[in-house]
Amino acid sequence: MLSPEPCNEFCRGSSAALRPRPKSAMRLMATGLVPVNSALAIGVRKMSRAAPGRMAGGPIVVYMGAMNSANNGRTPKDSHYARLRRAHRERQGGEAPPPTAPPEGLVRLYGLHTVRAALDNPGRKIARMLVTRNAAQRLELGPLDALPFPAELVEPRAIDALTGPDAVHQGVLIETRPRKTRTLGGLGDARLVLVLDQVTDPHNVGAIMRSAVAFGVDALVTTARHSPAESGVLAKSASGALEHLDHIEVRNLADALTELHGAGFQTVGLDSDGPLVLEQALDGGKIALVLGAEGKGLRHKTRETVTKLARLDMPGAIRSLNVSNAAAVSLYIARRQLGRTASG
Repeated sequence: MLSPEPCNEFCRGSSAALRPRPKSAMRLMATGLVPVNSALAIGVRKMSRAAPGRMAGGPIVVYMGAMNSANNGRTPKDSHYARLRRAHRERQGGEAPPPTAPPEGLVRLYGLHTVRAALDNPGRKIARMLVTRNAAQRLELGPLDALPFPAELVEPRAIDALTGPDAVHQGVLIETRPRKTRTLGGLGDARLVLVLDQVTDPHNVGAIMRSAVAFGVDALVTTARHSPAESGVLAKSASGALEHLDHIEVRNLADALTELHGAGFQTVGLDSDGPLVLEQALDGGKIALVLGAEGKGLRHKTRETVTKLARLDMPGAIRSLNVSNAAAVSLYIARRQLGRTASG
């Protein structure tokens, strides 16, 4: 069994005594799914809104550890070996060759959590695996010739040649067919949907997927153009979440939002200048949150089509978050709203 990624962040007040993290943040970090920076943002936000009096004893200093959505799944040992490989290339006096393209119709996924989740997904069609002896032991693969696909025991440099030298592959790579996308008509009894309006960075989309799975999102909707395809970078950032989330790809986002309205969804677009705080904007038992790309935000047509525009309540000097962190906080709020609707 692969253990969840460790977390060593904590909050401390002006006194010497340590203050515990908010319980919501600890629960999220313990799952190993929500990126640490997103989980901590949710917990600190909950503390500042729910019990401001208890924070009056002094300033709160938030210590962030080594694990976050940017280096998701990477351990100090992984980083150490990556640095050794770079140093070796520099001594050899040249740059390593760029990564090679996968065979037609296949994608390359790598990393321990990513590959473990793919192996556990009966719908995943794996064509080939390259794995080091150490990674095979950590994944508990057993005899490689007993696997239902070709698997080869290799040295790390063989995987480096396929992924490029900077990918933290942790000693394992698979070539597999991409997961099939679904249609809006197959949403069924879905109650929480996340919609991305041309978010292009695969690191961000992967981190968003990770939070979406942690909060029980029923489907992720992206545009056919200006959205990242399934890849090793996206899957590594998602840390296994790629295998647990239905993905719907649409050509026209405005038409898709209209179809969601017809299915009973309230669509709420996140905008830092939105007229309503998100908690005030949410109602009903079916919610679709819509987030735009960093910088340009939601497109004009998307803003016109959503049911409401709303903002996150952020009293600090900075009024916007990285899109993956904004997604995590928004999903936390939406999930609480759906819980109240179900219990009421």
